[in-house]
Amino acid sequence: MAVSKPNYLMPIISKMYCSSSQVVLVVRRRPQAVGGGGFVVTNCSQRVVFQVDGCGILGKKGELILRDHDAEPILLIRQLKGGFVQALSICKKWKGYYDYEGYERSIFSIKEPNQNSCFPTSNAVRVSIEPKVVGRNKDWNFEVKGYFPDKNCSIVDSFGNVVAQIGIKEEIKRAMSNKDLYHVMIQPGIDQAFVFGVIAVLDYIYHESTWC
Repeated sequence: MAVSKPNYLMPIISKMYCSSSQVVLVVRRRPQAVGGGGFVVTNCSQRVVFQVDGCGILGKKGELILRDHDAEPILLIRQLKGGFVQALSICKKWKGYYDYEGYERSIFSIKEPNQNSCFPTSNAVRVSIEPKVVGRNKDWNFEVKGYFPDKNCSIVDSFGNVVAQIGIKEEIKRAMSNKDLYHVMIQPGIDQAFVFGVIAVLDYIYHESTWC
């Protein structure tokens, strides 16, 4: 019996952000003294691939923008606020929108970990692709394993496959005491813009470069 391919092998945002081979990109946080509020993603040639503007630049809490190498917006990512359902929820939620100007197309939603929960499963960051896939046995598509502030974590799909690994190379660890520079290894076929949309939210919820 043939096994169907997981849905993440299809572009989540656009096929232009997918590669047929493994890709390693480097994240560098913007110094707070120079604009602050975000980070820049470069390739092995030190060319900018993506950049993320956080509330230090935008002046809006709970709002992030993922841009391409030309600084054109790809995703608007917003923390959901207000409403009776959100007030009752034990987890805060985010949504990523593809059409920045009109907020027309919702691409994914993210549930923050519940820091006050007594149940370990509530502390997982989980991502759901929208529109939701019918017939799956889980209500989420991706999960963050490990601890992002240590830059030692991975994004795993609902089948248990690692799609992106976040870490710090040993030579960087020896040269730097902070975690302002780290790398992200992304597997073939994975939408890189989607991965950095998730990382932008992780950066914010753990009060790093995009938060204020």
